[in-house]
Amino acid sequence: MAYTKSAIKNIRKTASQTARNQRIKTRLKTLNKKVAAVAASGDKDAVKAAAISFVSALDKAVKTKIIHRNAACRLKSSCAKYIFV
Repeated sequence: MAYTKSAIKNIRKTASQTARNQRIKTRLKTLNKKVAAVAASGDKDAVKAAAISFVSALDKAVKTKIIHRNAACRLKSSCAKYIFV
């Protein structure tokens, strides 16, 4: 068990950062499912709007290093297939 002040603070920081990162990752998964669901409905404008919000969220997650850059690129390209079909 941690007993120094810095170790105790690091445990607190890690817990809050993990919770924040998990919220962002969950939001990314939800936005990805939303793009797929809207694409199944066939509404082009709604698909584009959902894709824009998903790509924006991906870019923000990459900027804060929550997900890897290549993973975001892979998700963006799979999202693009819904727009250009």
